[in-house]
Amino acid sequence: MNKKSRAFAVVDALYICMMILPIVAAIVLKVLTTPQSSGITITGAQIYATIPMPIQDLKITASQINSWLVMISITGLCLYITHGLKTKNISKRQHLAEWAVEKTEALVRDGMGEYFMGFTSFIAAVLALSAFSSLLSLFGLFPPTSDINVVAGWAILVFFLITYYKFKCGPISYLKSFAQPVALTPLNVISEVATPISMAFRHYGNVLSGSVISVLIATALQGLSNIVLGSLPGFLGDFPFFQIGLPAVLSIYFDVFSGLLQAYIFAMLTMMYVAGAFPMEEYFERKEKKKNKKTNKTNLEVN
Repeated sequence: MNKKSRAFAVVDALYICMMILPIVAAIVLKVLTTPQSSGITITGAQIYATIPMPIQDLKITASQINSWLVMISITGLCLYITHGLKTKNISKRQHLAEWAVEKTEALVRDGMGEYFMGFTSFIAAVLALSAFSSLLSLFGLFPPTSDINVVAGWAILVFFLITYYKFKCGPISYLKSFAQPVALTPLNVISEVATPISMAFRHYGNVLSGSVISVLIATALQGLSNIVLGSLPGFLGDFPFFQIGLPAVLSIYFDVFSGLLQAYIFAMLTMMYVAGAFPMEEYFERKEKKKNKKTNKTNLEVN
């Protein structure tokens, strides 16, 4: 192996460590800080530290820590699959990177139109962050998508984007949009405020409910196993036979399928709301009028 190949392998190893080590760190942190408990325990994100602040204390929770660790892992994954890009004899990971880019571009093109193709990176980030955050539950970690504060932050960001594109035609046009028709003005105002709330609670509620249902069913199966088979001799009476199989199947649905589905739904709603909020025809018509007005003014000054 020559010097260039060794350097390439070392960089690859660093990117792989960047993907794996954050998850390992999150597991170690949970093992070291989680108190022992018995029975059913369904709680929110664990609080690791509290920083005194003037108005309200800032709590450092598992959802915040895990969110940052997921972002580091995603960054490592992106760097790994895009390392050593070539135009010929491309590697499998480059195939994967190109496939992801093409699929995301197609998703944005179909959902928002050519004008919004610059949103490709943003939608890819939303999909990756949401999906990988939900998949943390497979490692026994608290998924940030089960924290309403995290998902609400994403929804508020989307709300700012919606408002920004509504303001593209000016504040007067923005205010007029609430009175179309006039009779539904109160409902239009409520709908504007309800958009980020509905996005946040839909994502948060589905992910959290899946985790709660999985825990309840697993605990119920353990109790049923003790009742039915508890009279067996030795360790056989204590072994939860009924927990074999079904919890794993439920985990595939709630932790994998449902998590990926909610990530896709959140991204689709983001595209739909942002693209639907932009009065494109009015914007370009207004832009054309400004251009013509400026051209006419320039011609008058020349004459």
